Amino acid sequence: MEDNIEIEISETNRGNEQIIINKKHKFNFSFQRKDKSKIYRCTEYKTLNKCKSLIILNDKKEVLKYESLHNHLEKEIDVSISVAKHKIKEEIKKNSIPMDIKPKHIFNVVSQEMGLICPEYSTIRSQIIRNVNKQFPPNIKSFDDIPIESEYYKTKRNENFMIFKNTDLIIFQSPFQAYLFSNYHKNIFADGTFYAAPKFSYQLFITRTYVGEFNMSNTLITTINFHCDFEQVFPNINIKYCVWHYKRSLEKQKNILCYHEVKNNNDYNVNNWNYYENIEHLTNNASEPYNSYLNNIFPNKPLFYKLIYILKEEEKLSYNDYQRRTKGNWKKKQKIFSATDEIKILIENYKSKEINLFYNGCNRNELIKLWKECLIDLNDININLK
Repeated sequence: MEDNIEIEISETNRGNEQIIINKKHKFNFSFQRKDKSKIYRCTEYKTLNKCKSLIILNDKKEVLKYESLHNHLEKEIDVSISVAKHKIKEEIKKNSIPMDIKPKHIFNVVSQEMGLICPEYSTIRSQIIRNVNKQFPPNIKSFDDIPIESEYYKTKRNENFMIFKNTDLIIFQSPFQAYLFSNYHKNIFADGTFYAAPKFSYQLFITRTYVGEFNMSNTLITTINFHCDFEQVFPNINIKYCVWHYKRSLEKQKNILCYHEVKNNNDYNVNNWNYYENIEHLTNNASEPYNSYLNNIFPNKPLFYKLIYILKEEEKLSYNDYQRRTKGNWKKKQKIFSATDEIKILIENYKSKEINLFYNGCNRNELIKLWKECLIDLNDININLK
């Protein structure tokens, strides 16, 4: 038997025990004898090499016998991959909150421990992700499988986060978020994303409210401007369509649904445009960048509980930020509209043209053409938002 045998405990991808000898050879568990000692055979035993090397350990993992009869090359790289995956798996198991696990961070810690023999992250990334996903609750595979009650529906402050569910819609909102929408709903922004929606769902729809200044009197604001791309989804409120999408629909006709909605909808009204008597919020950009931000956080089509966890984390950040600002740490970002006056003049000019068209008796297509020209002119104005 060789002297100075270095033993490391690892496991196979299926979770079976594996022994690493001198960072060069792997031995899989074969069987246990009556004296509780265990026999491990070289991983090349069942290959064409039919390696006859084996090692016997007692119940204290002490070497009783080691027959080094290897008839193949050493596998340091293969061994290093197995050791790294096992160490990372053990680190993942130590984490009580699986949603907080950052695979790359754990890999960096393990790689520092292993040194130069550690494999590259890309070679074991998929296995790490699988181990992380195993720590999650059973994944939801259909909308009907979504539970009505769950411990994951609680915020960090132990408040209810899921407030509504039917056969095709589920709504998440904390009491804090409900308070914001009740007191600061003059401008509400909405946008949907397909990327961050779970596989069984169609779309993740995010609504946000704009807090320009604190409403300390708790007086409810009755005027609601709903800013969106081009969707009529909520009744009895003022729809403010994103002018960029509006112009794209009319000018380039790349969104056929929106084009026909404008052309044929009897409720069509230029007052719905963000530019019309409203230059504070020109587009739906208050909502769209947030969805892009979420897309960068999530993998494509995330697990249902992973989605909920991230949304709760975002709610906690908003809550803490609001609490700081109510205590005086308010640093309102000023918006500078360098072309404000020019926009106002242009809009007023086209309003006058619109009045003349009405006076002379116009049809709907003439109105569409007029405001399409307005959008083209607006597009030529260089608006610098800082």
